[in-house]
Amino acid sequence: MREGLSLSDQGASLKSIPPAEQARAGRLAAEVLRHRERADMVIAIHVSRKPAPQIADVLRLATVEMLELGGAAHGVVDAAVTLTRGLGRRGQAAAGMVNAVLRKVSRHEGWADLPPQRMPDWLRLPVAETYGENVALAIEAAHQAGAPLDLTPKADAPLIEGATELPTGSLRIFGHVQVSALPGYSEGAWWVQDAAAALPVRLLDPQPGERIADICAAPGGKTLQLAASGAQVTAVDISAARMRRVAENLKRCRLSADLVTADALEWQADTALDAILLDAPCSATGTIRRHPDLPFLRDGSGLPDLVALQSRLLDHVLAQLPPGGRLVYAVCSLLPEEGEAQIRAALTRHPGLVAHPPALPGIDPAWITPEGGLRLRPDYWPDLGGMDGFYMARLGKPA
Repeated sequence: MREGLSLSDQGASLKSIPPAEQARAGRLAAEVLRHRERADMVIAIHVSRKPAPQIADVLRLATVEMLELGGAAHGVVDAAVTLTRGLGRRGQAAAGMVNAVLRKVSRHEGWADLPPQRMPDWLRLPVAETYGENVALAIEAAHQAGAPLDLTPKADAPLIEGATELPTGSLRIFGHVQVSALPGYSEGAWWVQDAAAALPVRLLDPQPGERIADICAAPGGKTLQLAASGAQVTAVDISAARMRRVAENLKRCRLSADLVTADALEWQADTALDAILLDAPCSATGTIRRHPDLPFLRDGSGLPDLVALQSRLLDHVLAQLPPGGRLVYAVCSLLPEEGEAQIRAALTRHPGLVAHPPALPGIDPAWITPEGGLRLRPDYWPDLGGMDGFYMARLGKPA
């Protein structure tokens, strides 16, 4: 994180080890980021001065592996000491301290009683101001709990043993599983997609034969949903690499769509559209439960530019929507300026535009916002494993 790289960006550095070990390393790194603040609280009790950054990371790894993941103390401590000794002269000098500290940490009581890791102030302050302190705490608890695996099945997909069907129609699997080993993977019967992320397409309600543009389409879960509905889909995204991933998923799922690599602000539809889905670039603050590295990579400074881009994208795609057409705007953000405020402003800028409140199975009416959008938060469905934070709204032009 100190180099500004996300966990996914650093995945290539693990290619030399077996896939199972890659998965384990990724899970451990994610859990350390999810519990870093709590680990530092425990470590601070047993050190006389702040360790050097690399030594601190070793202590955090071992602390989380023992206290959160239940790793056997003897093996974890020995591995941590070996890792420390491999860090050069500084590591050689610190190995004894690491051994002593971690043996004390292994006997620590009260780990479960420590508060969840706080969101960074640039995010926590507006979240608490918007939703209240109790909700901010509940969101932090949801971030700490992490995210189960959610799947969006095709209409005729067989049930997966052990999967839970959620109120909105997604399937949820708890525990660590190998995605490619699940029944139906090779047949393309489903794809991985958070339950909240599956709702914008359901809100759009695509019909067979409709011409629909999926703007900012990658990584492609919504494109797959649209294609599975029988619509004629044009998926647009600026990233060629991400669009290759969309193409791979379409092929696996035996679905088709026209893929266009282009800047969404410059793209123009070459045929009349029935509907548009705009999954706009955003702060992604609703996905921390799934991406615990995000708070360490961002500081909120880019938010004004994102908000301005979202407004420009909304105006650009609305200009391509014919009378009677419909648009769903969506962002995986907790911040109202990227969601509710964007739609209120769009309704003001575009006379005649109408917001149609959602009527979807499985949603709580309390999630519907005054301007007619749908606000989702990580603390919703606490007994079912939560959901990503999202905002979405369906807009229509009069015929």
